[in-house]
Amino acid sequence: MSGSKPVTLAAITGAHGVTGEVRLKLFGDGLASLKGHKTFNDGALTLKKVRDDNKGGAIARFAEVDNRSAAEKLRGTMLTVPRDALPPLEEGEYYHTDLIGLAAVSASGEALGEVVDVQNFGAGDVIEIRRANGKTFMVPMRVEAVPCWDESTLTVTDDFADQ
Repeated sequence: MSGSKPVTLAAITGAHGVTGEVRLKLFGDGLASLKGHKTFNDGALTLKKVRDDNKGGAIARFAEVDNRSAAEKLRGTMLTVPRDALPPLEEGEYYHTDLIGLAAVSASGEALGEVVDVQNFGAGDVIEIRRANGKTFMVPMRVEAVPCWDESTLTVTDDFADQ
């Protein structure tokens, strides 16, 4: 896997208060994964402090942002870190960013399309695959549907590929 591919850990959703704090929508492991990093977006933002907002998000202060106006300008900004700054994965684990862009193939070798998204609606990850005709279909990220994947290909069992 490429070490330079940026991974998004959170998104700034707006200003919080008047002193430059921002509200964050958290991805992945939430606050725990964010706290392990001090700089984001290739060093453009330096995290001074972050706290849970008790609503599933967080409130953060960055060294470069000292007023509400500057905080508002960051609305919609994704907070990214380099892929190689993340902890190593155990066997069978993956980061969503590693799956997006993979070629999807059936277990019998048929090209199915490209992985375009990974969603989680509460019962585990679901992979969205776009076919060459632009239509998409989804498969659960479970061994009976996706028996294997590597740096270039995600394999979908034939039962789940016939959608």
